[in-house]
Order: sequence, then C-alpha cells, then structure tokens
Amino acid sequence: MRIGIDLGGTKIELIALDDDGSERHRVRVATPAESYDAIIASIRELVTSAEHALSVTASVGVGTPGALSPATGLLRNSNTVCLNGQPLDRDLSRALGREVRIANDANCFALSEATDGAGRGAEIVFGVILGTGCGGGIVVHGQLLQGANAIAGEWGHNPLPWPEPSELPGPACYCGRRGCIETFVSGPAVSRDLVAHGGDAIDVPEIARRAQQGQTRELAALERFFARVSRGLASVINVLDPNVIVLGGGMSRLAGIEAEIAARLPAHVFSDCVRARVTRAVHGDSSGVRGAAWLFPKCT
Repeated sequence: MRIGIDLGGTKIELIALDDDGSERHRVRVATPAESYDAIIASIRELVTSAEHALSVTASVGVGTPGALSPATGLLRNSNTVCLNGQPLDRDLSRALGREVRIANDANCFALSEATDGAGRGAEIVFGVILGTGCGGGIVVHGQLLQGANAIAGEWGHNPLPWPEPSELPGPACYCGRRGCIETFVSGPAVSRDLVAHGGDAIDVPEIARRAQQGQTRELAALERFFARVSRGLASVINVLDPNVIVLGGGMSRLAGIEAEIAARLPAHVFSDCVRARVTRAVHGDSSGVRGAAWLFPKCT
C-alpha cells in the first residue's frame, strides 16, 4: 500500500493506492495555510487515520508547489508561504517515523500519467500543467527526472520561442524576468492578452464559450494561445524528444486542444516528422495526488 498527499494552498488531499493502482481510500481537509506546525500535524493525522482504516502501514509521498533546494534541503517557491525555508521532508519523516518523499506537484502529475495514465509504457513522457501557472515534469523509463538543480521540466520559465515583434519584450514574470512562457500561456495570461487586444476582462471558460459562438476577438485570443503553447512545446521536443506529451491543468479542458497543438508543432520541430503524441491526462485532477503515491514505485 502507498499513500500520496497533495499539499495545496487550500486543501490537503490523501489517497491510498494498491500496487495495481486501485484506489482504496481518499480524504481531503482544508489546509491550515498560516501555520507550518499545523500542516505537519494535519498530514500526520490524515496518514494515521488512513492506515488505521486500512489496517496497514504505507509508504508516504507528498506533492506540493515548489521544490526542495539541493543546496539547503529547504522548500522554496511554494505558494503556501509558511512552507518556504522549511525542511518539509525531514519534519514529516520525523512526525511519521519513516521516510517521506517529496516532489513538485507538476513532477507528481507527470509521474502519475507515465505510471498508469496517458503515458503508460512510453519511454519518455513530458507532463504539462497549464493552469494558473505553467509547469512540467519529465519521466524517463518510468523514473522521475529531478535534475541536478531540481528544476527538470520547468519549461514555463524559459523565454517564449520564436517571438513575434508584438510579443517583445514580453510581460513581466514573478520570477523577475520578462517574456517567460508562463506569462503567455497560463489562464490569467490568456485573459490579460484578450484585454490587451481590446476584449473584455473575462476568464478562460467565458473566452472559450464566446469563441464557440464565433466572436472574433475571443477566437483570435485562443489562436494566439495555441500558437504560443505549440512554440513552447516544440522547443521542448527539440531538446527532450518525448514520446508522449500529457496535458493537465484547467487550460487542458479547452475543446480540441490536443489537435490544435499537434497541428502547429511541425512548423517548429527540427525534424521531418513529429511523432510525439499530444494527449490529455487520464486521471485529470487526481494525477497530482496519485503521482505523489507513486514516488514509491511499484513492487517488482
């Protein structure tokens, strides 16, 4: 039995999986986001209760925004700010009396889909999160690729490839730079882009609804979005050459997004063919918490 924890800014979700990936237990509670000690206590209580209900002792993996610094071992870049600067893995290991593995939530998404989702059996899987931000994760031969700096898959903080003159120098990014891919393809970025082209201040579902009705500005905004995502992913293909690209996050729910992206890739990929399959996540919003459980791999 393995337990996965999705430690988010508003909720903590726990799932327990059998070795075949069958769900045995699931529960979620609100995140006590103002108190680090309370978060540790909440996770300990969730794990203890789940193990009691299942009469097992399980492995525990945790997915959360941000990542552990390879230099300090402390968490950084989490939107739950009380976690930043804390040795989260060590404190949870101490609280639970066992090894606890921690990974970025986008890495957990990619691992889930590579293990028993849309990328199952593929040699190289690139998992993409398109939501309020833009993240990614890489799985090679079933193994999560962390990288020497624990940033493997962070495609969203590279410059938008092949920019048009109107896209320069690009919007300011929270990372301190301008023109990052995230500033063009996240949900909030698409809404801002529509306003910049004379449209209304509306969210992406409304943009999509109006586009389906044939409204010109909204259609153009989605066209720019698809083109920019495709350029960003083409640069990933040129470096990583994945077999499968799995899309997740709220933006992945746009109708026809897989075909729209796939159709635009050949113009930018450095090859006479594009064999990377673009698909949506099988496990949807559950991919993150399932991937946290799979931080402890299947028995062999």
